[in-house]
Amino acid sequence: MRIDCHVHVVGNGTGGTGCWYRPRGVTKYGAPFMLRSVGLPAGALTGDLDRLYAERLLHFVRESSLDAVVILAQDEPHRDDGTKIGEAGSFYVPNDFVLQLARTHRELLPAVSIHPARRDAREELERCLAGGAVMLKCLPNCQNIDWNDVRYTRFLERMAESGLILLAHTGSERTLPVLAPKLADPRVLTRALEIGVTCIAAHSGTGTMLIDPDYFEVFVEMTRRFPRLYGDNSALAAVNFRLRPGALKRMLEPELAARMLHGSDVPVPVTGAVMWAFGLMGWREWRATAQIANPVERDAQIKRALGFGEETFTRLAGLLRKPV
Repeated sequence: MRIDCHVHVVGNGTGGTGCWYRPRGVTKYGAPFMLRSVGLPAGALTGDLDRLYAERLLHFVRESSLDAVVILAQDEPHRDDGTKIGEAGSFYVPNDFVLQLARTHRELLPAVSIHPARRDAREELERCLAGGAVMLKCLPNCQNIDWNDVRYTRFLERMAESGLILLAHTGSERTLPVLAPKLADPRVLTRALEIGVTCIAAHSGTGTMLIDPDYFEVFVEMTRRFPRLYGDNSALAAVNFRLRPGALKRMLEPELAARMLHGSDVPVPVTGAVMWAFGLMGWREWRATAQIANPVERDAQIKRALGFGEETFTRLAGLLRKPV
């Protein structure tokens, strides 16, 4: 089963979904490009965005070489005492929305989002496990989550017991407000890994060149110590200068390739232009992928052209929990 482990859901709350989208700062300027990348008009932001986006995403998956994608919920940032940090997020996607989409469409696998400091975190975790969640997605540096905090021990133990995978953003972030820059370090996952949670370091700790710290070497070192740690290659085919040629070559070496999973980061715009500019793809390969209108498939074909093997696409299927 070929799976994209990193696909975002967005919405504005039409239809009573509970989603909201309030782009601020850099995010505001990126919104039109996000919509264009999935073939939606600018008016969709104030229209029936929830339905339109879900329909486009389903079309992309069904017309791709993949069998399924993991769709990501997005919780709000919270303080350590469990209270929400108001006006700190750019978008919100409730767990119920992704769980419902996954129940209705077999091509969609639900990744819920629960800040572990929430006063109802344990109850929400149990509810989402019963609802069929296969992952928990978080952005530690944007949501203010330090998984090494001992107060989250029981939460992590329950994740390990259930087999729920933790997909955590690592490395730089330039599309959402960052609250705790130090939590971009993959070492934020150390305690979770020690407890036995299978973790995916989204973006493998990479950082925007010349701007943000790069934690790729930290991620590589951690894979040698923790057999349950994986990385994904999401957002590497984007105009964000996250990828360094040397890091890509390391990802393709057998030792690290065995820990890599395919992820696109859709609706982040997908292109092979940066890869071609760095000499990582030939002109014909780049132009061939540029002709693919489907961003889910375009990203998959770019990753194949870069040298990622079939196991990168199929490895996740063997790691996912089997919901009861």
